[in-house]
Amino acid sequence: MEHGKRLTPAAAKQKIYRYCAYQERSHQEVRDKLYEYGLYTSDVDEILSQLITEGFLNEERFAKAFAGGKFRMQHWGRVKIVHELEAHGLTKNCIKAGLKEIDEEDYQRVLYDVLDRKLAQLDTTNPFVTRDKLARYAIQKGFEPDLVWPRVKNLVAVA
Repeated sequence: MEHGKRLTPAAAKQKIYRYCAYQERSHQEVRDKLYEYGLYTSDVDEILSQLITEGFLNEERFAKAFAGGKFRMQHWGRVKIVHELEAHGLTKNCIKAGLKEIDEEDYQRVLYDVLDRKLAQLDTTNPFVTRDKLARYAIQKGFEPDLVWPRVKNLVAVA
């Protein structure tokens, strides 16, 4: 959108309904987008309220879609997902609901896959360096250290 060009509340509302219909959005994303359209706080609050009332915006639904999607598509761990959902301004309850979308068996399997794939890419012969790189990679993807380290130790034996 060009700088300085304001949308009328009616035009912004039309645009934001399409924005919300396209994929799940957090309240924060929609609020930011409405301010980009040059709306005043009173208009932003009114449109947000209408979106929530009409079911276009639902933070719990957003949390579930976000958590499930980031886990399945990007193989993010729970720590990173929680951090991102908090950055979107979601409540603890919404975040908890989002994390329920991740099946525990799938989570373990994905962690193993992530580590196995990374191990295949590493070309170091020092087992301590290998362990460190593997663990750091998985932890950076958001997997909990207490789940990562036992698996890494199983994968890379130290003579």
